[in-house]
This record gives sequence, structure tokens and C-alpha cells, in this order.
Amino acid sequence: MKHMADYVLMTDSCCDLPAELAEELGTEVLPLRLELGGKTYRNFLDGREIGFQAFYDAVRGGEMPVTSAVNVGEFEEAMRPVLESGKDILCLCFSSALSTTYQSAVIAAKELEEALPGRRVLVVDSLCASMGQGLFVWLCAREMQRGRTLGELRDYALETRGRVCHWFTVDDLNHLKRGGRVSATAALFGTMLSIKPVLHVDEQGRLIPMEKCRGRRASLLALVDHMEKTAQDPGNQTVFLSHGDCREDADFVAEEIRRRFGTKDVRVSYVGPVIGSHTGAGVVALFFLGAPR
Repeated sequence: MKHMADYVLMTDSCCDLPAELAEELGTEVLPLRLELGGKTYRNFLDGREIGFQAFYDAVRGGEMPVTSAVNVGEFEEAMRPVLESGKDILCLCFSSALSTTYQSAVIAAKELEEALPGRRVLVVDSLCASMGQGLFVWLCAREMQRGRTLGELRDYALETRGRVCHWFTVDDLNHLKRGGRVSATAALFGTMLSIKPVLHVDEQGRLIPMEKCRGRRASLLALVDHMEKTAQDPGNQTVFLSHGDCREDADFVAEEIRRRFGTKDVRVSYVGPVIGSHTGAGVVALFFLGAPR
């Protein structure tokens, strides 16, 4: 069901949507980059330059990837042909608290609007990450298919972004330590005591540690507990789950959600290599619509 809108929905690869879903939605996705083992890869959703498995194998083997945002030139290159074809753009970007991608899109939009009078590029900071951003893009794409205008969809995006809840847990504290998210001492004691942190993305789109659980199973159940507290009508919404190459753990959470809330539509996919560079392997992340985060 593709509605022929007079604008295009654009986002970046931190949305971690399955490639076929992004294609089905008609969303244009710009890849962020990562450097790994002396080579640079673009993070395409279909893994064409670096596969998910290969990436997580490298990280488990001790590689420390370095990531970079989509720059102004890359946005201009993607946006210009769309505008020249007579369509406008709504661009939904990875949280500005975690990347400069949003700022780059804003600069590119301003330059192109000046260069091509009469064309519009609206940029929204999603304040989301991974499949939280994916869920946000998916919700907006559905509204676009229902016929919302460019301005209406921007308003919907601004109203909806603060309701996309993100809860996740990591398996390896040392990865968060390397990223400066926890101290070396906390990582050492946490690892010895099998402490698993539960984190979320706050209203400003920042990554915040919320609680500590003893053991993996407890941390996975904690994600569902948080959903129970804040989800709106959990049985009737589409829930997204992403994982850092630990499908069984993600399936365990999905099963728990179905059991507790009767949710029918739970979609599970990989955490892509750019987000995975910061979380390490073994991350499990849960995204749903709720009361304010």
C-alpha cells in the first residue's frame, strides 16, 4: 500500500530497520560509517559492506571499531536529486545527543533550500536510537501512507518521538567502560558479581544507566517489567526488539512480552554495527510506545 506523496521520508542507518522493511516503507536510508581493523565500512541495512555476524565476531575478538556520522556533503548528495525531481523531504535523524548526524542534516537542508527556492527539507531530531529510531520511522511511514502532508507528518513526528520508549541491557560491562559509560572499577566488580546494567534513552535522547541486575535473566526480565510500567495498550501495538548477535535472548524477551501482554506483533532484528560498536555483542534492546519515557 504505497501512497504517492509529494515528499520523501529519509533517515540514517542507526534506525537498524531490517533492509526489506525499509524498502517496503519506501524510506531512503543514509549509511553511517565505521572503521574496523584498518578498513572503513558503510553501515548499509542489508550488511552489504560488513555483515552482522562478521562484525560481532570481530568485536568478540577484541576489535574496537570507531564510528562516524553522516556528513553534510553526504546529505546534500542524497537530498539534491530528490528535490530536483520536484519532491520535498522529511528527514528523521539519529538522536542529536549521540551523534552529529542531525546537525549535518540541518546544515544540508538549509543550503539546499537556499539553492533550490520553493523546495522544502524538514529535519526532525528523533531523540531515538537503534530500532527505537526504526519504530519511530515505521510509525511515521505508516502515517505518510495514510496521506498526511509534509507539515502534518512533521507535527506527528514531534508529538510522537517522546513516546518511543527504549530499554536495553548489555552483556559486557567492559565495552561500556571503553566507551566511557562506566568506570573501570565498576566494570571490574560488575563482571565479578555478574552485574548486568539496564539502561534507557531519556527525553533528551541521551543514554542513561537506570539499574543493575544480578545475572542475565534478571536483566532481560527487567526490560519487560519497564514495559509493563509505561507501555500504552501493549497488547495491541507493534513492538521492536534488537540484539547484538544473541537471538535466543531476544526471543526469550519476545516470548515474555507475548505471554504477559498478549502482544501479537513483536519484530526482532539485529543491532547494526554502528550502534553495536558502542554496546558490544550481547546487547538486547526493547522498544515500544508508552507514556513519556
